[in-house]
Amino acid sequence: MLRLIKPEQGHNMEGGGRRKAKSKALTTLSRMAAFFITAVLVLGAVVLILNYDKLNFDAVKRWFSYRNLTTDNGQAESFPYEGDGTSVFASVDGDLLVCSSTGIRLYSGSGQVYVSRTTAMENPVAVARGGVAVAYDAGGRMLLACRDREEAFSLELEEGEEILSADVNESGWLVTVTQQSGYKGVVTVYDSQFQPRMQVNLSSRFVMDAAISPDSGTVALLSVGVEEGTFASQVELYPLTGSGGEEAQPQASCPVGSEVILELTWDSGGIWALGENTLYHLDGKGGLTGSYSYSGRYLKAFTLEGDGTAALLLGKYRAGSSAELVVVDGEGQARATLALEEQVLSVSAAGRYVALLTADRLDIYDQDLGLYHSLEGTQSARKVLQRADGSVMLIDNSAARIYLPQ
Repeated sequence: MLRLIKPEQGHNMEGGGRRKAKSKALTTLSRMAAFFITAVLVLGAVVLILNYDKLNFDAVKRWFSYRNLTTDNGQAESFPYEGDGTSVFASVDGDLLVCSSTGIRLYSGSGQVYVSRTTAMENPVAVARGGVAVAYDAGGRMLLACRDREEAFSLELEEGEEILSADVNESGWLVTVTQQSGYKGVVTVYDSQFQPRMQVNLSSRFVMDAAISPDSGTVALLSVGVEEGTFASQVELYPLTGSGGEEAQPQASCPVGSEVILELTWDSGGIWALGENTLYHLDGKGGLTGSYSYSGRYLKAFTLEGDGTAALLLGKYRAGSSAELVVVDGEGQARATLALEEQVLSVSAAGRYVALLTADRLDIYDQDLGLYHSLEGTQSARKVLQRADGSVMLIDNSAARIYLPQ
């Protein structure tokens, strides 16, 4: 049967066809646009990954962190600090901790005093990490920890006891090594609220230093003793879930030579143990991953605060300006070296930066010792503190100031 189509119905079918065609075209365009945007994002991600080290995101971080700080050619106005020739320094969240024989003080980057504690110390030491700054008297009885620009914890040992070392990790956990009657070393671990979580008491070997893992699950002890008539140092790992006390047993141990270990540090890449002639690196399970020997050269300065690297200033002679700056990786390999023929006053590292201060110039390098920035004229600065965002604190005998690479 033949059906007649009314004119208006034909018009509707023709309009519907145009709408379908238009909708199809829009769908095709949307798909093409989505594909193009996805391709751009993927390509951008690949470029970002391949060139991450070349991109300067830290300049943006510095702008936000210090946008209210008035600077002249990158240098903020200096502020006086109270200290003396024994002063040591640490940088914490943009602030400056000054620890000297006369007391402990915490300054903002513009010189405002937040903490001031007058106390006598013979061997002041300052360390900072995880937003916590710790000052203590090595061989003395006093320790002070600051957080959020105020005193957060203090320790005063009994007569006849002494603090050998102290350290903090990125989570703000604190570990102390003390000398107490009846033991050759007592290691106490405090959580981020400064509550004691574990104590290890050793009577068989002397404990010289300790460090906590970044995840706060393990504490590394540096112990020394005599084995078969030979002096020996070793790193021992204790889980913080253990019972502690005299019955505590290490879950792993690793010998680090028959030399004095000057410093023990645990970062995200593992454990650094710096000796008089060799730098050792261990993984988080206590296995030796590499070592770097500088026997026959003098260790003039060092820093273990790089992002998975250590920087050593080595010289053929104890005196003189001729030296070599060596950046060592976790496999004990020299990642980069730089020959120097001028007197180096201070070396500091943080994140992916290494700062080198001479009498009239500040040079900031990346971890491959490629020059990141230079500052001519350091206004008598004698000490540099590198920060992970690329900024530095320049310190002379009586004043300090922030410098922001431009």
